[in-house]
Amino acid sequence: MNTNTEQGPVIWRSPLFFWGLVALGLIITGIVFQSGIVHMFNSWGREEYSYAYFLPLIAGYFIWSKKHLLRRMAFNGSWFGLVIMAAGVMFYVFGELSSLYTIVEYGYIITLAGMAIAITSTQGARVMWPAFVLLLFMVPLPNYLQQMLSAKLQLLSSEIGVAVIRLFGISVYLEGNVIDLGSMKLQVVEACNGLRYLFPLMALGYIAAYLYREKLWKKIVIFLSTIPITVLMNSVRIGLIGVTVEYFGSEAALGVLHDFEGWVVFMISSAVLIVEMWLLLKIGKQKKTLREVFSFETVKAESAASRIVERKMPMTTIPVIALLAAALAAAVVLPQREEIKTARKMFTELPNPISAWAMKIGSIEQVYLDSLKLTDYHVSDYVTENGTNINLYMAYYASQRKGESVHSPATCIPAGGWEITDMSVRTVTTGNIEMPVNRTIVQRGDQKQLVYYWFPQRGRVITNEYLAKWYIFQDSITRNRSDGGLVRISAAINNNHPIEQTEAELQRLIQAVTPLLNSYIPI
Repeated sequence: MNTNTEQGPVIWRSPLFFWGLVALGLIITGIVFQSGIVHMFNSWGREEYSYAYFLPLIAGYFIWSKKHLLRRMAFNGSWFGLVIMAAGVMFYVFGELSSLYTIVEYGYIITLAGMAIAITSTQGARVMWPAFVLLLFMVPLPNYLQQMLSAKLQLLSSEIGVAVIRLFGISVYLEGNVIDLGSMKLQVVEACNGLRYLFPLMALGYIAAYLYREKLWKKIVIFLSTIPITVLMNSVRIGLIGVTVEYFGSEAALGVLHDFEGWVVFMISSAVLIVEMWLLLKIGKQKKTLREVFSFETVKAESAASRIVERKMPMTTIPVIALLAAALAAAVVLPQREEIKTARKMFTELPNPISAWAMKIGSIEQVYLDSLKLTDYHVSDYVTENGTNINLYMAYYASQRKGESVHSPATCIPAGGWEITDMSVRTVTTGNIEMPVNRTIVQRGDQKQLVYYWFPQRGRVITNEYLAKWYIFQDSITRNRSDGGLVRISAAINNNHPIEQTEAELQRLIQAVTPLLNSYIPI
């Protein structure tokens, strides 16, 4: 719309009643999405997301800095924004029914963005979209995605860290995420995975790319480069600790570990990002300085000839309030669903499934239990008639909706230094039932293991971890249940015994254990 007239440019002003409706809409949205907002706010207490407290303020600044453009818009409304709002409300409904907070949290941001577009216009969307994209960085990753990313970053940081140590001529051995220096072993655990630098640096990279007044490809490079910068700096940190152990001892290494805590690595990573942006300015015909590309836009004073015109209420105002009222009604009507608690036996009651085999019950160290967050578990070792040693591990989760979920062996096996050399789905016949299971061969050095595993989930036998996540979502809505488990059976591949024999013994244990499972992992 042309906002210039013969008398001068038109400056639009919204009446107080309009802002009252906007405030009402924000309040209703906050009430509707309260559970997601509270969970998101609590998640910000974790180191990985501690930066998120500042993002709403920065997003607000993004919009405020464009107020001179917004004041030249009549705010005719947009039905497209109403569609986006409806999608956000549907996210809320599905998230509440499944008790998956991540869906509710994304729904909150989608609803806010839709409301802003519905009230202003598609022109307003072009101005405000960077602010709402920034808000997406507030939402914590789903637990299973964070576990998978954490495991991969631990391994990658370990490998690069070892390369840094070897640059100093130091002999070092890497086994999974354990760095063996001879005099000391360094375990690259979750606290060293780099996520507490990665997420804030990605948010900073997005903000910098937005403010960086240069070509689009340079903005994209700035944002994407935050990932390798984080991984590299975290790996250098691990490498420096290893070097310190070699030359100054383990006590000095603990001092380096303390000195190079998250904020120090983050600041160094930020400095690297600034240097990168400076170097990018050297590419191209027009050479600029950082001050020039980051100088904030100055809003010119409004012309004395400008006309102040009061906005009319957008045509979408009533539908926006009606949709929010419907969402509020749904928030009141939807019950606070508590998951159905299914009766089951504890794994301590599990008998020896094959009496001819010697069975020894094992245990898991508390540090690993804290990470697994399971409800109940069973670990046992068997010795077959042929002398084969077989390990059985079973885990049960009473709920997989609120941050606890099965850890897939496909993610955990590499973290122990094992490489998956072969993976397929096999069918094992138990009674009259043919059951699919994952069959993998893993190797670490000269050692090889044959591993079978599957996910018993509320009467289903699932071999794909992503399909298991889908059924958690589906059953949370339709059955109000998300409990489930994992069964993993493994044995070393012995060169003195044919692999077919080991395979037959593992399948024999599967056939013996499966009929007992329903009492411990309910259908």
